[in-house]
Amino acid sequence: MRRLEGKIAIVTGGAGGIGAATARRLTSEGATTVIADLDLERARAIAAEIGSGATAFHYDAESVDTVEALVASTVARFGRLDILLNNAAITTPQIQREDSTAVDITFETWDRVMAVNLRGYLAGCKYAIPEMLKVGGGAIINTASGSGLVGDLSRIGYGTSKAGVIALTRFIATQYGRQGVRCNAVAPGLILTEAAKESVPELIEMIQNHVLTPRLGKPEDVAAVVAFLASEDAGFINGETVVCNGGSLAHQPHSHDLAQYLEGRG
Repeated sequence: MRRLEGKIAIVTGGAGGIGAATARRLTSEGATTVIADLDLERARAIAAEIGSGATAFHYDAESVDTVEALVASTVARFGRLDILLNNAAITTPQIQREDSTAVDITFETWDRVMAVNLRGYLAGCKYAIPEMLKVGGGAIINTASGSGLVGDLSRIGYGTSKAGVIALTRFIATQYGRQGVRCNAVAPGLILTEAAKESVPELIEMIQNHVLTPRLGKPEDVAAVVAFLASEDAGFINGETVVCNGGSLAHQPHSHDLAQYLEGRG
């Protein structure tokens, strides 16, 4: 399919697992894709792998100035902006250790998580929307998370920031939808990126027990959702959050335990 032929897209966090997969997918569907990431070397490698339809840009979601420069540089080079995937998130080991509970998290850690995961998304929207309005509209997709839909034992900052992303999505859709800007979110569950495989092997096994599909998610699964939301096939979808988690929130919390119990009785 070439649903995005002639479109100009920005993918933030484009050097990571989901971002890189999405950059590949958008470009394969005809878009010219700017891969924006803090890791410029890795972004350049992904762009080189994709070929002439992709380019790299150094970007720091925590710095509003670089977000503004990303949009301005994209429009200056390509003449327009049609698609924005806000996907960057702060996931350093130190932050993941410190992002714990309401009592234990420091305000410094909380503020950094919010600056990257939520303020960075607002900045992307703030600077992208005027450019999209100039060409009659566009599509913004925000990467939320299952952590923004339910509580957990840790990562209170991350989960709260992702809940904020879902609310931000609805506000953008409400404020600019009638002017042609669609804004939707995708909320992945556990996605088997290389980083996930390396860092949480025990968690992967636990979550597998609660997924209603034969396998866990791949970055390409999320990329497919983003490509759909960016295309005119999703032209009547606005302000929504598409959950991509293999059904892990579709059942009663005790379903796995009950299945094991019934199996044991049989």
